[in-house]
Amino acid sequence: MKNSFSSLSDLAGAFGRDPVTSDSQDSTTKQKDSNDNSLVYSTESGRVKQGKSTQNIAPSDGFAKVRRETKGRKGKGVITISGLGIDDKALKELAKKIKKTCGTGGSVVGEVIEVQGDKREQIKQVLESNGFKVKFVGG
Repeated sequence: MKNSFSSLSDLAGAFGRDPVTSDSQDSTTKQKDSNDNSLVYSTESGRVKQGKSTQNIAPSDGFAKVRRETKGRKGKGVITISGLGIDDKALKELAKKIKKTCGTGGSVVGEVIEVQGDKREQIKQVLESNGFKVKFVGG
């Protein structure tokens, strides 16, 4: 075995691989260009929208955890609901139903629903009517 290699084909041969030819490189770059999905705008069809990637949903242990928090909110009480194990669309619909029932504002942050105020009992009723087991966590 040689200690110095004069070309990449010598190096490939030392490891038992076939040397790479320039024709095979051209075909791989053509193949790569045809599978390229980074097109943003086309003069024929205008703006091209990319398909959304599916998000992984965190597994649920069967309990919706309802917690009252004030930390980082300048003393304002917020109820957070986590551990539901449902997708984003269903999570937003559930948050809308909870906010409407409680008559308060709120938002969905990641996989957590935040509802303003201290309406734990009303939230518990809404969640139980939607088939979730509710567990109060914290104070």
